Amino acid sequence: MHRFFFFVLMGLAVSTSAQELYKPRDVKTAFTARTRSEDGKPGKAYWQNTARYTINIKATPPARIIYGTEDITYTNNSPNALNNLVLKLFINIHKPGAPREGGVSPDYLTKGVVIDSIVSDGKRIRFNPNAFTILQIGLPKPLASKDSVQLSIAWHYDVSLQSNREGMIDSTTYFLAYFYPRIAVYDDYRGWDTTPFNDALEFYSDFNDYILNVQVPKNYLVWATGTLTNPAAVLQPAIVSRYQQSLTDNNILRIVTPADLAAKSVTTQNDFNTWQFTSSNIPDVALGLSDHFVWDAGSLVVDKATGRRASVQAAYNDTAADFHHMVRYGKESLEWLSNSWPGIPYPYEKSVIFQGYAGMEYPMMANDETYEDTMFSKFVAMHELAHTYMPFYMGINETRYGFMDEGWATAFEYLFNTDKMGKNKAEEFFKEFRVQDWAADVAQEQDMPIITPGPNLSGGGVGNNQYGKPALGYLALKELLGDAVFKKALHEYMTRWNGKHPIPWDFFNTFSNASGKDLNWFWNSWFFSTNYIDLSIKEVKTVSGSITINVQNAGGMPAPFDVVLTYTDGTTERLHQTPAAWQKNSKAASITIKSKKAVRSVKLEGGIFMDANEKDNEWRKGAL
Repeated sequence: MHRFFFFVLMGLAVSTSAQELYKPRDVKTAFTARTRSEDGKPGKAYWQNTARYTINIKATPPARIIYGTEDITYTNNSPNALNNLVLKLFINIHKPGAPREGGVSPDYLTKGVVIDSIVSDGKRIRFNPNAFTILQIGLPKPLASKDSVQLSIAWHYDVSLQSNREGMIDSTTYFLAYFYPRIAVYDDYRGWDTTPFNDALEFYSDFNDYILNVQVPKNYLVWATGTLTNPAAVLQPAIVSRYQQSLTDNNILRIVTPADLAAKSVTTQNDFNTWQFTSSNIPDVALGLSDHFVWDAGSLVVDKATGRRASVQAAYNDTAADFHHMVRYGKESLEWLSNSWPGIPYPYEKSVIFQGYAGMEYPMMANDETYEDTMFSKFVAMHELAHTYMPFYMGINETRYGFMDEGWATAFEYLFNTDKMGKNKAEEFFKEFRVQDWAADVAQEQDMPIITPGPNLSGGGVGNNQYGKPALGYLALKELLGDAVFKKALHEYMTRWNGKHPIPWDFFNTFSNASGKDLNWFWNSWFFSTNYIDLSIKEVKTVSGSITINVQNAGGMPAPFDVVLTYTDGTTERLHQTPAAWQKNSKAASITIKSKKAVRSVKLEGGIFMDANEKDNEWRKGAL
């Protein structure tokens, strides 16, 4: 039977044409200064600062104290002279009295970072020893535009007994992240990033080059961001051979086994070994160390055009059953991310999944828990590896706009699960972990616009605004544009802004520009409004072989949905509606279908786009 359907405006239309996006004054300033452009490209005057770090760390477990020194060359590419620098001391979140999102246990608390000295171009710098996570220091002389300054910093701190993003995994296993004083981002639209770390909102870092030297006792292994430059100096020959083989082997190899550890035949038997890792143009480094973690590795081709490979490694306690599969999970994730969504080859040489307690991402590293449910372990690993692209490849300010990275990782995770688990299981998973709280919770903070800066959010609004809501927005956009146009725009955005610092307006404008469509109506509703998903059937009319379903959108969010018709003969028909249904009128739409059959019931189904009130989503003959 021939079918067609169309949309008719109902009542007073809500105009969606010629809409403008709200721009805060600091963003307007960037457009005026031409550091960013209205078409979404970096402006002709775009700039960003950078640094080179040489970091030396010494750890001697079970002693908790970490000693560090670093030499920093910081280059000021801005048009402004800088009289001072801002340092980030994230480990000071452990200090008593530090401002935090919530309370902590005594095991979380330490004395924080003790700065032993700061020297700039040979002159000692005075500083506030009582600072928490933000430390401003004056310079002996202003740092001129296009000039650089040298800093040398010495510090020490105790590893926290309670591990979170970083800390003690056990008495001889540490995960060290955010462990070094770093220069904060100075950018073109807000200047210095002086947002304190509150242990909830995440991070914002410049792209830097790193040399990381980690000194540990013999029989300790170290895994870290970057290239291990001296494997033969720290590992015994048989281990070096396995490690090097794993870099080009499709198989999964056990680099270090429990038997190797017991025989103490893994590391060079000097009293101390210094492991060196180098990396370039990345926003951070992290490391894990242990004297009893085993080590698996394998590799895969991530760029089919060039044949470039990436290593996937796992470091874990041999008792963690799920981690025995972790390299396979990592390889499967990188293959999918490189070729499906986002469909850009994994940009780094390796990824290490380290057994910890955080479920947290770092460049080339993930600190993941162990779970009895291996499906969940795979899901967590994939999510953290997806973060390679956002925020690391893209340089996003997670602190302020967490939806620009968590939302994408969550959307990719759903698409990955759909491919690997099937649509029904993936939808179940997504609803349970990502959106059911937003659908069910009527608290005001759940309706805050996604664009709301992270420091202005609190409670459940933070999680929903960074994970589920923006993921649904990206997936709705994918339906609106279709896969081909959506991927074209996504790749254009990532090509323009990788290695830089995009803000939401760069993303919005790039997608509109690359797709050739004015998407402001969509951005305004999904990212700038207090809308939510709440559809209902107002009426169903049958006239002259046509069935008209009038749908109301009380929540105002332009979400896709299915119209499922059940006829009196027992047959059913499903009509999928993309967000385009709401482009001309955000509050109401009519769907008309030519059919000679008598309809018994009509139901609206949103799938992962969960409706806030499903009681009015179904019509039955005689009920309305």
